[in-house]
Amino acid sequence: MARGGAKRSGAGRGGGRLTWPGGGLDDATAGGRPARPSATVGCGAGPGAPASGGNGATCLTHCDGSDTKAEVPLIMSSIKSFSEPAECGRLEVHLVGGFSDDRQLSQKLTHQLLSEFDKQDDDIHLVTLCVTELNDREENENHFPIIYGIAVNIKTAEIYRASFQDRGPEEQLRAARALAGGPSLSTSPLAEPPHFVEHIRSTLMFLKKFPSPENILFPGNKALLYKKNKDGLWEKISPGS
Repeated sequence: MARGGAKRSGAGRGGGRLTWPGGGLDDATAGGRPARPSATVGCGAGPGAPASGGNGATCLTHCDGSDTKAEVPLIMSSIKSFSEPAECGRLEVHLVGGFSDDRQLSQKLTHQLLSEFDKQDDDIHLVTLCVTELNDREENENHFPIIYGIAVNIKTAEIYRASFQDRGPEEQLRAARALAGGPSLSTSPLAEPPHFVEHIRSTLMFLKKFPSPENILFPGNKALLYKKNKDGLWEKISPGS
């Protein structure tokens, strides 16, 4: 990941600080779900350093504002636990997502994230800030995010706009777990992508069909395991329906 001095800084607690370079923020090319920015925290050893293996580590997370004070320290401890043996360089943060929503949920969450990162003991470099109005477009008097999601190439540390043709195995089962595990319905329904309504509908139908999936979908209480074959397709390698 990139090295270099910072032009501006904010004082943090415990001797740490959150610093960011000047200019170029509106040229960032990464983003997150409506009103819920994504955070990428990385620790790298130099320009173009891989985000895994012996040269560093990357943590990519979707922040929904449910417990930002607890989430940020967990992110920091996770990234440091993986990157310490590598003696990597500086800690870097990329915040992407949200838009200019009517209830200003994106603005509130962005402020919470910046504040919590600034409170950490470590020196943290804010490299990308593509949030709220920097990730906003207007159409028919409604506001939408420009970019809905990001991904990271863990071999090159490149951050890019996420687009999924294949969403992996057991998509409905994984979506049902997320939907049933908390307040997962949209806070900005008008800004959701075209597939969102059908996705929620199919997930609710799945929950109706399998209200107690333990015995049916997980026989013997065993996990469902998959692997990719040589053609890049997922194949089940564990028992199950």
